[in-house]
Amino acid sequence: MDAERIEYLHQTWKNRIDLIGNLLIEVFHYLALFVIGASVVWSSVIAYGGMMLQGHATIGDILLLFIYLELGAMVGIYFKTSAMPVRCLIYIAITALARLVIADVQAHHEAGMGMLWVSVAILLLAIATRVIRKAPTESEYH
Repeated sequence: MDAERIEYLHQTWKNRIDLIGNLLIEVFHYLALFVIGASVVWSSVIAYGGMMLQGHATIGDILLLFIYLELGAMVGIYFKTSAMPVRCLIYIAITALARLVIADVQAHHEAGMGMLWVSVAILLLAIATRVIRKAPTESEYH
């Protein structure tokens, strides 16, 4: 066998192995998204069932449903675009912090320093969504 033939065989096998590796990664990607999506749906159904058994839903419960909604949207966006929607994560964090503030006020009926820090965190996250939304264009670099 000459060197060209060996190189050709090497490249052929490398391409086949790369193809199989890429296929396995894609299968894992879709399987993981399905598991995450199913977990979000399952968790939201369980949370909603708990609200139904309670006979009412608190504001914290409703905010929890919004968190599940955003998680589901995030899975859907990631499934369609293969891009991580960072803004969705920030919206989830803002909703979770708002839920924390509401639960704290309902439990203690007073505003403490913890609420101030959580409010500052919400403000910083809101600013972050604005910064992320306004991505620089190609012309702004030149």
